[in-house]
Parts: sequence; structure tokens; C-alpha cells
Amino acid sequence: MKPTRNMHASLVDLLDRVLDKGLMLDADVIICVSGIPLLGVKLKAALAGIDTMLRYGIWEDWDEAQRAIAREERQRAKDRHLRAEVQVAKTFSDTGQYG
Repeated sequence: MKPTRNMHASLVDLLDRVLDKGLMLDADVIICVSGIPLLGVKLKAALAGIDTMLRYGIWEDWDEAQRAIAREERQRAKDRHLRAEVQVAKTFSDTGQYG
């Protein structure tokens, strides 16, 4: 496959490509003062859209955990609404207006 270059590509095109294909960064940073190394940092990062990460098998556990949290939140919200409806129905039935 021969690389191609689009001279009219915009920042949006670049961002779309990074999110779709992904980008791996590998950097070594050494902070020196007067030629004496004081701090070293090794950085590895993967930049991509969530769909791309999941397609490559990265963050599957995170995705499942987030979906489980969302399911629990929806269930708790349903339970709260149901309890509120029961309380309203009980209030009206206790007053004798509707039953």
C-alpha cells in the first residue's frame, strides 16, 4: 500500500482519522538541570475512539463496567419512580377521594 498525502486535509480530517484508526505514542522524557538527569518519564499512550479501542480489544473491561453501572442506575431510577407512584396512589386512596 502506497502512502498518499492530501494537501487539503483539515484538522477535522486528521481528528476523524485518529479516532477511526488510532494513534500510539511512545515517549521518553528526561528532565536535566546542569547536565544532571533529575527525573525520567516513560509515556505510552493510545489515542482512539471508543469504538476503535473496543474493536482492537482495548478497554473491554472498562466498557462492560460502564454499561453495568448504567444498567444499575436505570434500575435504581425505575425503583425510585415506582416507589413514588405507590406513595401517590396510597395517599389518594387514604384520603378516600379516588377509591
